[in-house]
Amino acid sequence: MASIVQAVNLGKQVQSGGQPLLILQDVNFSVETKESLAILGASGSGKSTLLGLLAGLDVPTHGTVMLDGNNLFEFDEDQRARLRGKLAGFVFQSFQLLPALSALENVMLPLELQAKPRAHELAEEALHQVGLSQRMAHLPKHLSGGEQQRVALARAFVTKPKILFADEPTGNLDAATGAQVIELMLELNRTQGTTLILVTHDEALAQRCDRQLRLASGRVI
Repeated sequence: MASIVQAVNLGKQVQSGGQPLLILQDVNFSVETKESLAILGASGSGKSTLLGLLAGLDVPTHGTVMLDGNNLFEFDEDQRARLRGKLAGFVFQSFQLLPALSALENVMLPLELQAKPRAHELAEEALHQVGLSQRMAHLPKHLSGGEQQRVALARAFVTKPKILFADEPTGNLDAATGAQVIELMLELNRTQGTTLILVTHDEALAQRCDRQLRLASGRVI
């Protein structure tokens, strides 16, 4: 199988209080198409920074990321955004739903941004897949945390992305709801063949993935 994501000598350094602070150093690994990978590590180990670099949301100090055969950091910000729009879906700990839009409208949004036909129908189908057929017209504030995260999942998967990046997707959910969201993510990973890369501190979730990558002090261990 071909690698869909490859981190090559990836490093990130920032200035903190006038001093250089090393967040990531010499990170090398690759992720195969359709694989599920969990990125683990203590708080402050560089997990979310790594995810941001893999998705091209942030720029490394050195090294690069190959995303589906594209050298991400040879592109400018607009080109990276276009590539992300084409290839990737995102799920965050904080749901990131637009409060003035219904569940259905939130899921339709990425399709409309890409001028995809049948946006309404595809969004309905995606919400049905995550068990929210009865909640399509509800605003986010009228949905529980678990329901909001399922809307976020439907929105991430509705464009049939090649890769899903998830940052602590169960971080704001209770254990039972979190377990349901995990099942859904892994089910969509299997049925759609989407490569899944997720940051988590949840060992049980990590063990459900094909592979685990552990960070400590900005290095892969």
